[in-house]
Amino acid sequence: MTKKRVLSGMRPTGKLHLGHLVGALDNWVKLQASFDCFFMVADWHALMSEYEKPSTIREYSLDNVVDWLSVGIDPEISTIFIQSQVKEHLELNMIFSCLTPLSWVERVPTYKEQLKEIKNRDIHTYGFLGYPILQAADILIYNADAVPVGLDQLPHLELTREIGRRFNHLYKKDLFKEPKDLLTSSPKLLGVDGRKMSKSYDNTISLSETSESMHGKILSMFTDSTRIHKSDPGHPDKCNVHSYYNVFFPQDAAGIAAACRQSQLGCRDCKEDLARRLNELLKPIREKRKELLSEKKKILNLIEKGNLKAQAAASQTMQKIKDVIAL
Repeated sequence: MTKKRVLSGMRPTGKLHLGHLVGALDNWVKLQASFDCFFMVADWHALMSEYEKPSTIREYSLDNVVDWLSVGIDPEISTIFIQSQVKEHLELNMIFSCLTPLSWVERVPTYKEQLKEIKNRDIHTYGFLGYPILQAADILIYNADAVPVGLDQLPHLELTREIGRRFNHLYKKDLFKEPKDLLTSSPKLLGVDGRKMSKSYDNTISLSETSESMHGKILSMFTDSTRIHKSDPGHPDKCNVHSYYNVFFPQDAAGIAAACRQSQLGCRDCKEDLARRLNELLKPIREKRKELLSEKKKILNLIEKGNLKAQAAASQTMQKIKDVIAL
């Protein structure tokens, strides 16, 4: 029985962190058992926000792939590829740009939100406005059956379906299927300063942290601001450190919360314990990263193999599209 296909990707704009691990990568690893997975380094999407200083995109592209492999993405069963190396993405993006009403992309809620939130880059560009159309091309060029998304990304996927429907209607062909959403429940993981974990806030804990830097970042984390002394009862439900126990060590979270409330566990002790646990958790990932980085040529070869596989699949779809529109 042929597996259904999944398409997902990440923008190489920085080092991957714990938020990426619990928000996407853990799920990707599980999806490999049930789906034909295409995992994309979305470097064109990265360029949309990093176009003024694009020099790090290639470096982060390789670094991100190393992280993917380190956490368990298997290139023997999943296709790992670089978006810009498959020209059909931009070809289909151009076609979709011609038939997508401007009002459709202007109403995407995350576009409006990012215009408000991103202040250190000029993203008032034609490319950034049209990135949902490129996303639709990314998905439909592979005729993906499903896309793993969070609730905030559902409008993007619905726009993809609308664009596919419009193409099918205009040209009287059922060429594009409607990709379904694979809703993933991502645990809420904040940065070390209590804000959203983001490299722009410099508050992340990356998958490639050394044990020393991990320890230092955990010790710097905000805890319960109302607890002045160890003898004061704690409020773990309001503590960012305890939220990490809930995400990574749920089997022990209740006991640690009880010790905190009963003044049996101080904030410093709690952070020391969390740092030790997280270092143990990331130890195999660090070791795998080290091994992979010693074989850089091997990584480049497997990416090239993935590029060719993705290009072969995309070119089949593009040929059908060109036949339909007589191009």
